[in-house]
Amino acid sequence: MHAAAFTDLVGPDGVDLIEQPDPTPGDGEALVDVKACSLNRHDLWILDGDSAMIRGESLPFVSGLDPAGVVRAAPADSDIETGDRVLLCPNQTCGTCDRCREGPENTCEAFSLYHGGFAEQAVAPAHRLIPLPESLSFAAASALPTAYLTAWHMLGKADVTAGDRVFVPGATGGVGLAGIQLGNVLGATTVGTTTSESKADRLAQFADEVVVGSDEEILVDGAGESSADAALNHLSGPFTDICGRVLRTGGTQVVCGRTAGATLDQHAAPFFLAQQAILGSTMGTQPELERLVSLAAEGRFEPLVDATYPLAETGAAFADMKTRDAFGKLVVTP
Repeated sequence: MHAAAFTDLVGPDGVDLIEQPDPTPGDGEALVDVKACSLNRHDLWILDGDSAMIRGESLPFVSGLDPAGVVRAAPADSDIETGDRVLLCPNQTCGTCDRCREGPENTCEAFSLYHGGFAEQAVAPAHRLIPLPESLSFAAASALPTAYLTAWHMLGKADVTAGDRVFVPGATGGVGLAGIQLGNVLGATTVGTTTSESKADRLAQFADEVVVGSDEEILVDGAGESSADAALNHLSGPFTDICGRVLRTGGTQVVCGRTAGATLDQHAAPFFLAQQAILGSTMGTQPELERLVSLAAEGRFEPLVDATYPLAETGAAFADMKTRDAFGKLVVTP
């Protein structure tokens, strides 16, 4: 089979189409013909050599957290069968630690993520495969496991409910746009930011309010100082303090990424005087992902795919991700 492998950790130029033996499922595993797999910032960090998880000695490396496809072979004792349309929940957990037993599963002491979706076929734990309704395309489904699941879990950690005001800086990428869309599902008032005038009109189709700019004062004034109940921060760096200024007294900021900086730049006094909370968040749980599949299939929201690429153009997809011109998710379709 063919796979789009990282052969050098130098960015998009380090992706090559290679031939590999067809994978053979082990005990409890299923073999899936991959129809779509979305790109995530996690993949790009690896490709850029900005992740401690993969080093040069591990190459070639096939990434891809979010494959969706059709089951080619399944274990006899599994709930899935050959021919089923499925989506993988990429969570990998030990199943035995206290956190696995008590939940939620994404706090497992050995928590990690699946890789291998950028290929024509993938082997995955059968119990992690979620049935896909016919109403949900493979490309749209593959957008859900990392970006939308992360945003949904963040909204839950912030206890967002109908009528709350939610601030999302950088609201045109995967997690940001997902936060806007899913905030709408919950009945919240959503406020998104973008640096792009050309993206602002598209964002206005989803967000209740849109702020255009990158300057801190423009963003705070546009979103409303001390106005939001929750902030979804996938950027970190200076956006931590911006979120803090937009939050009301007692508001909650949930952080899941580091696209704009490796640290949380937050002035201490306004933070503790306003009795705000900053919470870390990683991914979500399989039941939450199953809920998102149901909501999308019911038409409560539409996972937004900006562009699709054949497997041979995976490197070009990552190059497009680096330019940050996309609105929504980029998806490889082997």
